[in-house]
Amino acid sequence: MATPPTTTRTVPRAVVESLRDETIGGAILLIAAAVALIWANSPWSAEYFALANYKIGPESLELNLSLSKWAADGLLAVFFFVAGLELKYEFVRGSLHKFQTAVVPVAAALGGMVIPALFFLIVNLTTDLGEPTGWGIPMATDIAFALAVLAVAGRRLPVQVRIFLLTLAVVDDLGAITVIALFYTDAVESIPLAIAALLLGLYAYLQKKRVRGWYIYLPLALVIWEMIHRSGVHATVAGVALGLLTRAKLDPGETESPSERLQHIVHPISAGFCVPLFAFFAAGISLAGINPVQALTEPLGLGIIVGLVIGKPIGVVGGAYLVTRFKNIDLPDVLHWRDILAVGFVAGVGFTVSLLVAELAFDYSEVLLVDAKLAVLFASVVSAILAAVALIRRGRHHDAISS
Repeated sequence: MATPPTTTRTVPRAVVESLRDETIGGAILLIAAAVALIWANSPWSAEYFALANYKIGPESLELNLSLSKWAADGLLAVFFFVAGLELKYEFVRGSLHKFQTAVVPVAAALGGMVIPALFFLIVNLTTDLGEPTGWGIPMATDIAFALAVLAVAGRRLPVQVRIFLLTLAVVDDLGAITVIALFYTDAVESIPLAIAALLLGLYAYLQKKRVRGWYIYLPLALVIWEMIHRSGVHATVAGVALGLLTRAKLDPGETESPSERLQHIVHPISAGFCVPLFAFFAAGISLAGINPVQALTEPLGLGIIVGLVIGKPIGVVGGAYLVTRFKNIDLPDVLHWRDILAVGFVAGVGFTVSLLVAELAFDYSEVLLVDAKLAVLFASVVSAILAAVALIRRGRHHDAISS
């Protein structure tokens, strides 16, 4: 992807550039989650929950929301906007441009969604204590954390591994957004949704006509977000839709498309502010009166753990394997099936999107929501450890081959 011309690195610019590094973004995300978990279980926990539930915004626009709700519906829409931009670039000019190279990670992503959900349902439908409504929780992969784990533990791996993981994670999150829109939306208001669709069409038309000017697109994007939010569909859908409609094709004389420019501008905001703030409000779980062992071994928690830790790698490898049985479709060059298994472990780091689905699935029960969040955190940590071990071993293997 093209980069802007080199300029003198002032301190603010150095900070912005560092936020484009997956390791830094993942570290900030981890710190935000840790601070929330510690604060929520400290003597000052009441202040944390008062902050999370503090409402702000115009009531007349139905936007008098709590700060935690703003983080989930508003800030996370920015994260999915970046994901949409990345996916659009990959479709037009990147790894998804050719069918033969795109189909394997896409199939891996689909397997990595279906199998964890299936494992979750098996665990939760075979007992009276099961909570099958949470089947969407283990489907998701956290792009920021996944790439951070890869950046730390997989530095010696071929670049094809990162491309494979990025493609898988973006497709995975697009699938998660689709699941949220179809299965975790209580009721849909048709008029606001129709207005949003018309405005998205206008956005696409302006992109096609090469209209420029942030002062046109920013208000338009905000109105689209508001209409989708008002429709009852989760507002993060606005982010991914706008990202996918942004032009990624280069015009003659251009060094960057609008998709690349926006990704370069918005990604540091997403990584350094939006996603960590969502994690800060989502990961604040009070463990008072809760038996963590019991929560993690009951059907809900166990289903999430089995889905993310075991179901993800099986689904990723299985989906990729099935599609390579077709003629002229094979793994990307230099990659081995053990590399795909390592990527499968990385994909088990659900965190951000899994926490979002948990909030939507169990918004009616604080007890179930806490149990689900605890299981997501535990499973993501276990997956990250397994991924780190697998990536380091594969890195040594690739080093030995190249030496």
